[in-house]
Amino acid sequence: MFSLNDLRETKVYQEALEEGIEQGIEQGRMQEKLESIPRLLALGLSLEQTAQALALRVEQVQQVIEEKTE
Repeated sequence: MFSLNDLRETKVYQEALEEGIEQGIEQGRMQEKLESIPRLLALGLSLEQTAQALALRVEQVQQVIEEKTE
């Protein structure tokens, strides 16, 4: 019978696990950027400067600002 341990040793499982970890790291990085937006704006950076500093689109920065003011 195919056990859970056998499944964990398969290449498909290992690749899926690695992909999930990479996605989690990328989501964490994006969350950090989004949380930095209000701080950068408070320091006097413009929307464009903030977007450039965080490698985001201006629309993304604007959306975060709108969500914070609602």
